[in-house]
Amino acid sequence: MIRVLLADDQEIIRQGLRAILDAVDGIEVTADVADGAAAVRAVRDGVAEVVLMDLRMPVMDGVEATRRIREFASADTVKIVVLTTFDKASTVLEALTAGANGFLSKGVGPAELASRIREVAAGGAALSSSAAASLIDHVAESRPRAIDSALRREFDALTPRELEAVLAAATGESNAGIAAGLHLSPFTVKTHINRAMTKVGARDRAQLIAFAYRAGLVD
Repeated sequence: MIRVLLADDQEIIRQGLRAILDAVDGIEVTADVADGAAAVRAVRDGVAEVVLMDLRMPVMDGVEATRRIREFASADTVKIVVLTTFDKASTVLEALTAGANGFLSKGVGPAELASRIREVAAGGAALSSSAAASLIDHVAESRPRAIDSALRREFDALTPRELEAVLAAATGESNAGIAAGLHLSPFTVKTHINRAMTKVGARDRAQLIAFAYRAGLVD
């Protein structure tokens, strides 16, 4: 059972998310809180392993709450997925830099939300297509004039399947979606992504996408 904590200052949002997730097999909403400070306390008390974190909250916002949680809980033990209406590049980068495992829009459908929670809980990442696009746009605006040839050589060491998985991940596709497109298992896709990150020296999926752009692999 995947235990989920909801952190959002709007009660109607929390009630809606609880209703959606409580109807999903294998997922249980164990607590919901209205501000970031309460989210930090709840995680410290061990109430959940996945946090759906809003960004705009009183007392403490979602980014600061994510930073505080990462002071005592690693990204391997507690997964934090930002769920918000704000997906511009600066917001995405700030949340991911603070230690979030993923970034989803509140416009995500119930089925995709449940799928992303499962994926993150299994060690994957959740990055919506709009968030991925914002991230790539940011890299595009700040990219060097020429392709980073050193990074390109690192990507040349990837197997064809690893490269396919990276390019699919750059669109914001989930591991399950990539698996369906490449006719592989989600576990195999996760393995390809992890190996690619190791080979090119990326610390996480977001940086892997940024590296792929700088290497000239993503338009």
